[in-house]
Amino acid sequence: MTRTANQARPKAPSPVVQLTVHQVVRETADAVTLVLNAPTANTVRYRAGQFLTLRVPSADGPLARCYSLSSSPVADNLPAVTIKRVRDGRASNWICDNVTAGMVLDTLPPAGNFVPRDWDAPFVLLAAGSGITPVMSILRTALVAHRNPITLVYANADRESVIFDRDLAELARRHGDRLTVVHLLETEHGLPDATLIASAIANPAGAHVYICGPGPFMTVARAAASSKGIDEAQIHHEVFVSLESDAFEARPAESAPSADGDQVTATVELDGEEHTIDWPKSTVLLDVLLDKGLDAPYVCREGTCGGCAYTLLSGEVEMLDNQTLDDYDLARGSRLACQSLPRSEHLAIAFDI
Repeated sequence: MTRTANQARPKAPSPVVQLTVHQVVRETADAVTLVLNAPTANTVRYRAGQFLTLRVPSADGPLARCYSLSSSPVADNLPAVTIKRVRDGRASNWICDNVTAGMVLDTLPPAGNFVPRDWDAPFVLLAAGSGITPVMSILRTALVAHRNPITLVYANADRESVIFDRDLAELARRHGDRLTVVHLLETEHGLPDATLIASAIANPAGAHVYICGPGPFMTVARAAASSKGIDEAQIHHEVFVSLESDAFEARPAESAPSADGDQVTATVELDGEEHTIDWPKSTVLLDVLLDKGLDAPYVCREGTCGGCAYTLLSGEVEMLDNQTLDDYDLARGSRLACQSLPRSEHLAIAFDI
């Protein structure tokens, strides 16, 4: 179905979803898993590797924080996020100290692009600390729904800080023909470097690598994967960010010039419908869509989370900032709506293809 959306329409409904905490699982002394109960079965539909954005109370006002889903969409009935306490982290400390079963939390819909595309390829999963959270979702999904071999290399300070320690041991026992789990503990191996991580990657041929953890770890992990001959296009990473703005606060689109020559035409496929819009050259795509009442997905509006990613089918755009899409994403046409300005007279765009 094709619609013209050049005139402003009623604003899209709020994407905020309220979820009840079904269970709080203490994973380690500094990490908890929140199992969340959606009001309806179809409220939270997510892919392995994605995250939820939670609204967290604070003395200075609500905080918006992104936490990866550690549950599997094919193995678990309820979604779950795992949060590790961060030194001086206002949100993580509040969650670890205060959240109990029965609490209701505001969330935004699942988002993020740290999602496998080829489930037939061997997986090399490289994680450190709380970086295990999205990796666990990917790992358990692969083991339940696919047949590819998997190597997990997981770095931590010591055995007591290993999140999902018992779960990983059980998965390795049950899937020993497919899953290899290697723990790199600082108390035994020192800080992980590229050489140490590379030594744990035994069979890299054709593998897709997924990396998540603190910045220094991701740097050496990527170097380790490259040293094993794994193509850069097959190395993917997830970046933890603290949002600088309140993702739950609706912000109107900035007014944009409409004189001849100041706007272009775009067709946008969204939620199964195709819309034709006039797109002012000075306004990012997300603001245009929201101003026209179209329910475009987004979270941070800062270029850091990937929640507003779309596929550019034709035409050219300039992205003002990009802290989440890698070279593979860009090569296949992925762009961020909150950062895209048009640089062609006609463009074709699709969300969720």
